[in-house]
Amino acid sequence: MSLGQNIENDLKMALKAREDTKVSTLRLLKSAIKNMAIEKKQAELADADLLSVIRKELKKRQDSMDAYQKASRKDLFIKEQQEADILIKYLPAMLSEEEIKKILNTAFESGIDQFGPLMKEVIAKAQGQADGNLVQRLVKEKLGI
Repeated sequence: MSLGQNIENDLKMALKAREDTKVSTLRLLKSAIKNMAIEKKQAELADADLLSVIRKELKKRQDSMDAYQKASRKDLFIKEQQEADILIKYLPAMLSEEEIKKILNTAFESGIDQFGPLMKEVIAKAQGQADGNLVQRLVKEKLGI
């Protein structure tokens, strides 16, 4: 089953179970997916594009959580956290710090010793399964920046 079908089935199940938070989150996700499909002029997006949309939506939730936490709005923070938890289920498992270090060391040993190209190589090899902030921190440590 493709990721798009999985999202659609989960939305149907959430509607039947009357899970309001899940329904609203998945509807917003489907809307973002449809907008990207219109942008790309495609009827249906590939799983890689769907993952990109999910990551963008998750990033929005995380940014909102940070803002709500700073503003001491625990109620809104919890709502965003619940939505983020729903979205995370559709993303592949993230690589551990050790796995990222292995990729980083391999790229460094191949002769890449500048920040930009090294970041690009590690992110590409991680195939979206690594947090950019963690990669940035590890690259800076490796380069002594």
